[in-house]
Amino acid sequence: MNTGYQTWQESVVVRRGAHDNAMTADQRLLDSASEEWKDGDPWRVLRIGSDFVDGFEELAGLGPAISVFGSARVDASDPMYHFSYLVGQALVNTGFTVITGGGPGMMEAANKGAFEAGGASVGLGIELPHEQTLNQYLTLGITFRYFFARKTMFLKYSQGFVVMPGGLGTLDELFEAMVLAQTGKVTSFPIVLVGRDYWGGLIEWMRTSPLKSHFITQTDVDRIPVLDDLDEVIDAVTQRRS
Repeated sequence: MNTGYQTWQESVVVRRGAHDNAMTADQRLLDSASEEWKDGDPWRVLRIGSDFVDGFEELAGLGPAISVFGSARVDASDPMYHFSYLVGQALVNTGFTVITGGGPGMMEAANKGAFEAGGASVGLGIELPHEQTLNQYLTLGITFRYFFARKTMFLKYSQGFVVMPGGLGTLDELFEAMVLAQTGKVTSFPIVLVGRDYWGGLIEWMRTSPLKSHFITQTDVDRIPVLDDLDEVIDAVTQRRS
């Protein structure tokens, strides 16, 4: 299906066949065993800079946006795929752009909901060792070499996060946003978890372990409401008041 989405992938070299196992830019940067840094790292700064410059240029005029995170490992038969679709649709109807990681699963669902509602649907992809293409429901797709550049774009251009059930990548985005909110690096930044059955155990652990040990505060726990109702999710993440 030709959805007419705009893609930007000049920063990525796609290797197939015999080169499928070639290292990504992130892997080369973080490979402590390699001596490539002696000659390569000073020049790599320019490549890192290009990730930031191109991201800033493409996203500068985006307007109010909410990022939706969630597992790539679900298909359209999963109830959370459908919920993510409704989230994307509702955010557009509330006046927001939808940003995701640009991949399949719940990311695709949120982008699809935004796209079919006639809104701006953005995917911020990442170069991975295994090939993962941007989903087809985007009005703007960007692929980054470096995770830290991509994370900066999520935080700089989003007014809040909706966090669907997901794995390590989703947890990484969640806790990084919580740390930045806790330390005041981002302000007035709502973070909403979707799915009490999925996230309830994590919240309970936070209360009974780090909170009980005084490693975090009640404010840190209260910062991430866990909701199941679509209207409540949209109200909380957009800080909409009835």
